[in-house]
Amino acid sequence: MSLHPAIGAAARAFLEKQHQLIIDGKGVASRSGNRGKVFDPATGGVIATVAEADASDVDVAVAAARRAFEGPWAKTTPAQRARMMFRFAELIEANGDELAELESINSGKPLVFCKMGDVVGIAEMARYMAGWATKIGGETHNVSLPGEWHAYTLREPVGVVGQIIPWNFPLNMAMWKIAPALACGCTVVLKPAEHTPLTALRLAELALEAGIPPGVLNVLTGRGNPVGAAIAEHPDVDKVAFTGSTDVGRRIAQMATGNLKRVSLELGGKSPVIVFPDADLAAAAAGVSSSIFFHAGQVCAAGSRLYVHERAFDQVIDAVSKRAREIKVGHGLDAGVEMGPVISQRQLDSVSRYIQSGEEQGAKIVAGGKRIGDQGYFVQPTVLTGVEPGMAVHDEEIFGPVLCAMSFNDDDLERIVAAANNSPYGLASSVWTRDLRVAHKVARRLKAGIVNVNTHSSPDASLPYGGYKQSGWGRERGADVLKLYTEVKAVAVKLD
Repeated sequence: MSLHPAIGAAARAFLEKQHQLIIDGKGVASRSGNRGKVFDPATGGVIATVAEADASDVDVAVAAARRAFEGPWAKTTPAQRARMMFRFAELIEANGDELAELESINSGKPLVFCKMGDVVGIAEMARYMAGWATKIGGETHNVSLPGEWHAYTLREPVGVVGQIIPWNFPLNMAMWKIAPALACGCTVVLKPAEHTPLTALRLAELALEAGIPPGVLNVLTGRGNPVGAAIAEHPDVDKVAFTGSTDVGRRIAQMATGNLKRVSLELGGKSPVIVFPDADLAAAAAGVSSSIFFHAGQVCAAGSRLYVHERAFDQVIDAVSKRAREIKVGHGLDAGVEMGPVISQRQLDSVSRYIQSGEEQGAKIVAGGKRIGDQGYFVQPTVLTGVEPGMAVHDEEIFGPVLCAMSFNDDDLERIVAAANNSPYGLASSVWTRDLRVAHKVARRLKAGIVNVNTHSSPDASLPYGGYKQSGWGRERGADVLKLYTEVKAVAVKLD
């Protein structure tokens, strides 16, 4: 095992451990005894091994979560849960350097983004949701039935929750799911992606240190099939929450029908970015670049379809292409690196095929388009022009640093928005203009769960996150997520 020299002592010690499943507060071997390798996508080298669970391990973890849900966790008060979660956030910050280094070497994301974005963000998510723990309640109702009544509702935890998260944001996606579940009083069986299991395991250790009882947060490492499938199908799982591709989301929804468990899905995107000629074009170009090249474009909300008014098109494309050529690409732990690798050889091959198909179908490569080096999974930040609907690069989610740019030549808002909405996805979008009248009109018309104006990212814990159409069901973050982890019970008492 060869580790990057910048890895600190704490992260190095963690990587060298014999990682087990975390069930009922203990590290346990998988029943099969199988183990899987974890890779550094910047080198292709092995950095750790983890236990590989199967369906029998899912049974054990779900049973542990059920015992905790009906036992010690049910006896905790909302205030006690909140205190544990606040302590959890403190421990995340105290171990922030270690978490950031693990995230960087495992996902490929540059260290600075892991420190300032992921670690800071998940600590704030834990605190935000901790604040809700004491505020989740029902309502009293004035019913119109004959006689005298006392009627009210209770909002209760949904129960044992299976959570399946992707490889692109392992820390963020874990906490976006763990924190609301804990605040609502649920227990969790979490399956991290097979490519990026490390920080989920470390978070589970910190949760135990924070006083969260054994069995409340269980982590099963392994492959989507059998582990994710077994979680989705399990008759004693009350809800499944999934983030990942739309195709897998469909399968998760189908597998969950056995006991009609509740399902929330945060899925793919092909997010439009619309730049009007009156916008601050320098700021727009910088925002466009960030929205597609951040984390090598491996972001479900990446601004991958760019529409620029013809009067501003050349200026914006020149600036974005210049930025694409200047981005420092390399290992996420190297100083000054701005973009790391894609996650795997498979992903590199997929991104490369999309770029090739775009060129073959008539698009023009104005920046990038090639693999970088022969070690690790690096691809150049890429800008395509001459893109049209019907091309795979226009229609499909690439999940790589590939921008598809198009111009529009009129100010008909309906026509521009129709082009932006011409997608099976509806996750995120952004509008760049100084005219607030235009911004608000476009925001109302875009079929997307997120509309940003003069930015493409708004990563605040209070704002709901999720999409229209095939971008998923339900919302994460904000108060809206609490609905995903609670049941509503109506109580009506006849007083006469």
